[in-house]
Amino acid sequence: MAFESFDMIFHQPDICLDLDDSAVEATTYPATADRTGETWTVDVHSLPDGLSVRAEGSTWREVEEAVVTRVPRELKAGPGTVIVSVKPADPEAAAAVGALTRARLDRAYAEQAERDAARAAVRVLAAQGWSAEDAGTVLRLPTARIDKLLAAASGLSA
Repeated sequence: MAFESFDMIFHQPDICLDLDDSAVEATTYPATADRTGETWTVDVHSLPDGLSVRAEGSTWREVEEAVVTRVPRELKAGPGTVIVSVKPADPEAAAAVGALTRARLDRAYAEQAERDAARAAVRVLAAQGWSAEDAGTVLRLPTARIDKLLAAASGLSA
């Protein structure tokens, strides 16, 4: 039996939920982008000491890259310590972008839950003496994936 479609979930990386061990702390600054004619303008909000940063560009990518580069430089911030979150100034556009972002996050968390459930199921079935072939069949995963999950669970490999 071919279970490749179910195995594809393991082609995505796991989500790292424990960011407390991160050595770098970042501050996020909100920004809004408006388009007038052919020009995008981004204004960054809530910067310290009354600092104001504005960037312009002909494309969203251009203006976003400009502001993401400029804000840390203006703040004299270390690498990776500043995040600029650029959103459309128009409420309808911002809501549409936000809805897509939330849907993508929901999908990523659902995929992580599927990977976690598969790992747990493999551990339970293996502990009950199921063969890798039988476990793979009932879980709709290739036997090779079952073997990899068992090896990772026992600390033999990732």
